[in-house]
Amino acid sequence: MKNVLYIQTDKNMKVTSEQIYLQDIARLSADNSKVLNQCSILPVMTLPEKKYGRYTASAIDLVKQIQQRFEDVHVVHIGEPEFILTYENPDKKNVVLSWFKTLAVCLITFFGTMFSIMTFNTDVDVPRLFQEIYYQFTGQISDGFTILEITYSLGIGIGVVFFFNHFGKWKLSYDPTPMEVEMRTYENEVDDTILEMKNREGS
Repeated sequence: MKNVLYIQTDKNMKVTSEQIYLQDIARLSADNSKVLNQCSILPVMTLPEKKYGRYTASAIDLVKQIQQRFEDVHVVHIGEPEFILTYENPDKKNVVLSWFKTLAVCLITFFGTMFSIMTFNTDVDVPRLFQEIYYQFTGQISDGFTILEITYSLGIGIGVVFFFNHFGKWKLSYDPTPMEVEMRTYENEVDDTILEMKNREGS
């Protein structure tokens, strides 16, 4: 009776060494602990040394290598049929540069949002609208600093916090934020494009 080995692969996995073992790129499960240990350290791929980047791989190739090495193992694959290995340099982590990038993104986002709100208010002439509303309800001319402007400004800030679903380290709910959703969508589209381009090159 053959031993059953379950392997699960994700669409994109990070590696830091040119020698890739099965346990580095797949989650494994088997009833036979000996088979599990032997398959975990099975070398399945060798990347070009110090040529960091993204490489594509196929789950079919993993299954073939396991079956060639262990004839008494029946492989059940779960997950992505094709996936990407992101080969990164483990020594190339610059903390200062990372903080600088984070600060730059924060500043661009802040001033970009501020500019968008200002241009919207100018385009629809919000100050004049508030003046007319204030005059209709009170019969007095607005000085530009009334309850309407105050609540509108507070409402924009509170609305942004609720929309992005977090403030600093605190999240308002367990749902992913819109930014996290957009980043995940972008990552998936990039991965799909890389795999599609690789398939076209192969065909």
